[in-house]
Amino acid sequence: MPETTFTPNSDVTPEPTSMPEAKSHFSKAVEEAKAGASALGKEAQGRAEEYREKMNQTKDDWAAEARARTEEARGMAYDYASEGKAKASHAIAGLGKLVEENAAVIDDKVGAKYGDYARSAARTIQEGATKLDEKSLEQLADDAREFVRESPMLAVGMAATAGFVLARLFKGK
Repeated sequence: MPETTFTPNSDVTPEPTSMPEAKSHFSKAVEEAKAGASALGKEAQGRAEEYREKMNQTKDDWAAEARARTEEARGMAYDYASEGKAKASHAIAGLGKLVEENAAVIDDKVGAKYGDYARSAARTIQEGATKLDEKSLEQLADDAREFVRESPMLAVGMAATAGFVLARLFKGK
């Protein structure tokens, strides 16, 4: 918007000496003041509109950037959770295989009955690993919500125990 400049009244007539002349002179001054105020008001509104547009554009840019970063973080979290699920499934399957491999030793040392228990436990562990591997993260989250809804005290106890174990593990390092 172009800069508006004002020039002083070029009327250099001497001070009015009569009342009607004074009123006329005063009216002219008031009209000039009104015109100047109106021009300043319009300029201020124009500048305010420019700033409002810049502010809205900046706000929209920031909001778009925040949405993009949120999606990026969500994707990274999903990738890490998927990787963690795969590692947990692999570890559980390894534990099941270890128990199954040692069932023969249990047969020899303790008895066949206990070896059968170990084989049964190994199958259950490996089935659990397979189920974990086959489920999506959303299904696992739904299962966890359902478990907490059905057994809230057990869920709190398990969370406290896990927290205690993790704290002990990291405290030692």
